[in-house]
Parts: sequence; structure tokens; C-alpha cells
Amino acid sequence: MSKFSHLNKKGNPKMVNVSDKKITKRTAIAKATMFLGKEVIAHFTNEELVTKKGPVFQTAIIAGIQGVKKTSELIPMCHPLLINGVDIDINIIDTENIEVFCEVTITGKTGVEMEALTGANITCLTIYDMCKSISQEMVIKEVRLLKKTGGKSDINN
Repeated sequence: MSKFSHLNKKGNPKMVNVSDKKITKRTAIAKATMFLGKEVIAHFTNEELVTKKGPVFQTAIIAGIQGVKKTSELIPMCHPLLINGVDIDINIIDTENIEVFCEVTITGKTGVEMEALTGANITCLTIYDMCKSISQEMVIKEVRLLKKTGGKSDINN
């Protein structure tokens, strides 16, 4: 059984020491699927919905990018990182559902999986917030890591 990297020998929490790791290009892609429902999707025109709060997808993308940058403030053991790039894409996949992809890139000593997962989540939460006046039946269904490269092990789900 693997040991937890965020626990010291006494079992207390610790931040992993990455000082001896090599600097490499690292990427992570997370995907979130979200049920909006027909009522919400019906309000979209040309893959966007403009509300009194602004354009939903554009605002959500900006919020997701901000979420990526703030990950270390939200998750205690995450290292503060100098993010090189974030790309968030939102697609309407049918009459009720959307998918969000968040790709994060860094040149550094630690991975960006948590940043990609946070970005996808914050994007969905922002969509929920902006559309809740239309329906509160929305559901963030699944958020998962699709791909990770550049560290000790690569993942490609």
C-alpha cells in the first residue's frame, strides 16, 4: 500500500518538499460534466446565455481561471504556483448537459492536477450561480482528471 505523501513520520500533516525535484513542463486536463436541464439550455443562443450578471460561459471561464490561480489558497497542502497557462472550454453536449475542460500548464517542480480540477469546478459553480434564477435543478455530475504529464508518472484517462 502506498504511503500518503502529505503525512510525516508521525502521521501529522505536512507540505511535500519539492526542492530536490527537477523543473519540467507539466500539464493537467480536468473534465467536468454538468446537468443544466432543458429549461436553462433553451435560453442559450449561439452557445452563450447573456443574463443581467453578464455572459454566462465567458464569465464562468474567467472565474475558472481565477480558481486555478487561487488553488493553493483553497487546498491547504497545494504549493503556490506560477501558472504558465490556463485554457477552459465549455461545450453544450445535448439538450440538457454541458462539459467543461480545464487545461493547466506550468514549468515547475510540482504538478497542476489540483489546479485543473479546481478550475473545472469553479467554472461549473459560476454557471450554477448565474443560472440559478432560471432553475435550481442543475447538478455538477462528475469532475475528473483526464490527463497529467511531466511528473514522476503520466496519466491519460
